[in-house]
Amino acid sequence: MSPDRTRRRPDRNLALELVRVTEAAAMAAAPLVGRGEKEEADQAAVDGMRFMLQSVQMDGVVVIGEGEKDEAPMLYNGEHIGDGSPPEVDIAVDPLEGTALAAHGMPSALSVIALSSRGTMFDPGPCVYMEKMAGSPEIVDLLDLDRPLGDTVELIAERKRSSVNDVMVVVLDRPRHRDGIAAIRAAGARVRLIPHGDVSAALLAVTERSPVDLLWGIGGTPEGVISAAAIKCLGGQLLGRLWPRDEQERRATLEAGYEVERVLDRDDLVAGDDIFFSATGVTDGDVLEGVRYPHAGGASTESLVMRARSGTVRRISARHDREKLRAVVGNSGSA
Repeated sequence: MSPDRTRRRPDRNLALELVRVTEAAAMAAAPLVGRGEKEEADQAAVDGMRFMLQSVQMDGVVVIGEGEKDEAPMLYNGEHIGDGSPPEVDIAVDPLEGTALAAHGMPSALSVIALSSRGTMFDPGPCVYMEKMAGSPEIVDLLDLDRPLGDTVELIAERKRSSVNDVMVVVLDRPRHRDGIAAIRAAGARVRLIPHGDVSAALLAVTERSPVDLLWGIGGTPEGVISAAAIKCLGGQLLGRLWPRDEQERRATLEAGYEVERVLDRDDLVAGDDIFFSATGVTDGDVLEGVRYPHAGGASTESLVMRARSGTVRRISARHDREKLRAVVGNSGSA
């Protein structure tokens, strides 16, 4: 592919710059892990992430953020991020995915960011939730939101040449999933219930040698877009269908021009291949190790950094001197 001399397309590997952003957010939130203060932990992550984003050379617009401007004074939907120079990009952020997980010291809290060319990222509009299914490249042709779940897990077992008893499906622990969980178990498969963490679960479902074979359930639409960006880098597929919570939200979704019955795939949620993704662990989990303090004044982080066009996936372990970091960036992002 010839170079983009206009610099409108993200040609350099922005993911290597974005890892500094998720590291800063993770380290800012980490001192609040286990303190029971999820709003404070989330705000710390937002502050750390936003501070570092200002230094990234890009003209970014937040498509998936912390909410509307009045509700989220920083990293709100529509906010311009970066130094204003090319390339022009869409941004999806979750500075602290799993705020309750972090607040209670539970596994799998992450800081995540995804970036793609301007105009390529799905805007969820008024619909907060979507039904999702995700799996690895080995089973992408078996994913179907309309087929009974029991039949799907049986097909997965057949494809993997294993017993259906070996198939594990990760599902958010919510009352709305009761019937689906029952169908999975009736087929003989197993269920891993998680309290929070859609993005972490989606990563787990498509990662090689993972204990999980499939993600299914109704979760946040914004998390679905972020997960789709990660899956386009890793391989695999994510299917989603908007799930209005009530008739008022359904009407608003239809009036905004969305097709409620349409099944969206990863390319509908994030188009093209100029996609970058970074995630840093806040607490230990199956996908990433959380922030740790190996000695006084030091911190260690583990991050997953990916680029869709090249298919490159990097796992980055870093050591940080918190005092030196404070001298460079101030209190924001320095843990």
